[in-house]
Amino acid sequence: MNTASDVRISVFGVRHLSPGGARHLLQYLDRVQPTAVLIEGPSDATPLIRDLVQPSTVPPVAVLAFTDEMPVRTALWPFAIYSPELQAMRWAAKNGALCEMIDLPSGAALALQDLRHRSAVERAERRAKDEAERSESPETEDYGQPDLPGGLPSSGAPAALEAEGVEEREAGAAGRSLYERIAEMADEHDYETYWERHYEHNANPDTYRDSILAFSAEMRALGEDRERSELPQEHAYNHVREAYMRRQILKAIEAGHDPGKIVVVCGAYHAAALEEPAAGAMSDEELAAMPVRSAKLTLMPYSYYRLSSLSGYGAGNNAPHYYQLMWEAMEAGRPDELPRLYLSTAARNLRAAGTHRSTAEVIEAVRLAEGLASLHGGSAPTLQELRDSAQTLLGRGELSVVAEALARVDIGTQIGSLAEGVSQTPLQGDLNRELKRLKLTKYKTAVAADLSLDLRENRRVSSQEAAFLDLNRSFLFHRLELLEIPFVRSRPAASDRAVWAEDWIIQWTPEAEIRVVESTLLGETIEIACAYRLRERLEACTSISEASKLIEVSVRCGMTAQMEDGRRVLQSLAADSRDVAQIAAAASRLSGIIAYGDVRRADTGPLVPLMEQLFYRGCLYLVDAANCSDEAAYGMVSAISDLNRIAQEHDDAVDVPLWSAELNSLSERDDRNPKLSGFACALLLERGEMDTEQCAAEVSRRLSPGIPSELGAGWFEGLSMRNRYALLSRMSLWQQLNGYIHSLDDEEFKRALVFLRRAFSSFSAHEKTMIAEMLGELWGVNTEQAAEILTGELKEEEDKMLDELNDFDFGDF
Repeated sequence: MNTASDVRISVFGVRHLSPGGARHLLQYLDRVQPTAVLIEGPSDATPLIRDLVQPSTVPPVAVLAFTDEMPVRTALWPFAIYSPELQAMRWAAKNGALCEMIDLPSGAALALQDLRHRSAVERAERRAKDEAERSESPETEDYGQPDLPGGLPSSGAPAALEAEGVEEREAGAAGRSLYERIAEMADEHDYETYWERHYEHNANPDTYRDSILAFSAEMRALGEDRERSELPQEHAYNHVREAYMRRQILKAIEAGHDPGKIVVVCGAYHAAALEEPAAGAMSDEELAAMPVRSAKLTLMPYSYYRLSSLSGYGAGNNAPHYYQLMWEAMEAGRPDELPRLYLSTAARNLRAAGTHRSTAEVIEAVRLAEGLASLHGGSAPTLQELRDSAQTLLGRGELSVVAEALARVDIGTQIGSLAEGVSQTPLQGDLNRELKRLKLTKYKTAVAADLSLDLRENRRVSSQEAAFLDLNRSFLFHRLELLEIPFVRSRPAASDRAVWAEDWIIQWTPEAEIRVVESTLLGETIEIACAYRLRERLEACTSISEASKLIEVSVRCGMTAQMEDGRRVLQSLAADSRDVAQIAAAASRLSGIIAYGDVRRADTGPLVPLMEQLFYRGCLYLVDAANCSDEAAYGMVSAISDLNRIAQEHDDAVDVPLWSAELNSLSERDDRNPKLSGFACALLLERGEMDTEQCAAEVSRRLSPGIPSELGAGWFEGLSMRNRYALLSRMSLWQQLNGYIHSLDDEEFKRALVFLRRAFSSFSAHEKTMIAEMLGELWGVNTEQAAEILTGELKEEEDKMLDELNDFDFGDF
């Protein structure tokens, strides 16, 4: 590129989210009337400008770049209505000027982002190692904390957005301190207030442009030395970006545009470096050597919360909605109306929340804000002064009263929108069509909403689609959960909730849109992407428990082909499994699927033989698995309960006689975990397969003198886990337990006490009262006194004694 080295072009430095900058930029463009408007942003996103300036595009929106290979990397370039770059695009479209983005292509930005990230990790590791070596050295003592690695975007966005304005150049502690010092020297509350008063409120366009360029040049000079020494990768990254932007500017000149009719809109930090594009433009060889990742681009709706600094976005501001109000006031030609608009909106929010504030209080708050601005030599109140006046007058001195109302005015809940099909990936388009088909578009907001679904057929409507509207919504929601798209989350179902009812919380976020885009790599529709994800998980599945979960997910997603794939995987894994806990959990899950399959219109018939097989294997291995530790016994209790429930609910399909025989065998065995033998006995009583005489004989055998405490008390603990009212009616049981406890010596009693305490801890207050009354009769004391003693709160010394018993070392039983 043989362009004269003395060529200069017009550069307008801006802050990325600046209504004042956007206003002055538009005035500047009107005066210069350029034929080319070149904007800092990924050059391969230039074709998206057409969609960004469409009347149907409602900001905030963002350009999203993503790699088209795993692992997915993303980068964002967001725009608000008051972004100077977006306003420059609209001006160019309206005036017929060429409009292009001129920063590094997204693939190069993502590749360099990876390099910078690795460099930062290496620096952090080196610092940590150095700190460790210094702390181990006896000659030095360092009580400080290691510096955090600087120069990385806080939200995954490229540094282009972190540095749109010079005020964002505060990645490290030194940079942050510099901005705080600027605010201090200007006698301002913080740097944001300094910027707003001196730049957003600056009504002189020439003064604005000249001052921001001079300010950025000074800050650049101060920051470059630090970057070279402390952040060499960051310095190199900015150098590469600027060399590429110079190259793009020269291409516009070579295409025939008069340098005097070219305006470059860029972050103020880069402004001084781009005025003379021939100095240091990237060569063809350097371009060819630049690392690049294969990437794609799309547009996505964005939110004001995500733009706010509260979300951690590095190039955001504290109050994106407040700056929208400022922009609208500027557009209307009445910027002085902003204080009244801000404070009246806050008062309206307070009234909506039930806190009434009068018009007179709003007027006084405006006057106070204007007085505070005058004290600081300002032409208008800043956000900080508006907030102070709101706290004083509307909150009557208490920030907590107005905090939520002010947050709504400052940040807002807006989410942008795009016309259907505009520059979106196939998966985004498919999701939007599904939301429209299922009448869910209204839920695509930043405000969380509850939605209850009834999965049954609605017979009061005429169309098939309407009859199963909620069922199809459920399918979509479960598919989104499978793809980990954070648009919906299910509420845990209450124990008495019907199987046909579901409760969901719906809330749209930019993160959800990003996950939708990333899922494009799995398939072009939500259904295809889910099928791919399920296939991946089934191929990696190694346990029958996980396989049964994937079958359940398939059914909830309405994907019968994947349910059949899961059945085959589970059957293969179950053939070699002897883990009764996992077998019972898988069988229980299949039992539930079979039970509610009709509600979801799923043919669960092929799952019945598999459930039978799992149940059969659970029965066969039950007694062997009961030879386990006390800790493992809790998992076995759950497994036995699951198998017993299946025997009750599917007695026409599973081998119930086999189950009864195995329960009897476990109940009679003395060499299995006593808790499980007791639990088996309780189930036999519950099932009516053990009569009174058999129960009395078993109680006598298990609680006879001479039986070790951990065996007798452990067996009683298992017995007490089921069918308690039947136990409470058997006075002979309590007589046997009373006699057994009396037969124990002190050491044995201490061992038994922990088991008994654990057993009785799960009894209800009413059940404990009934036990106390029976024991009162046995002991010959007043039953009411016994109940009061046994059900009352523990005294401090008693509580301390039980804590000590919990820590008692019983050794190996």
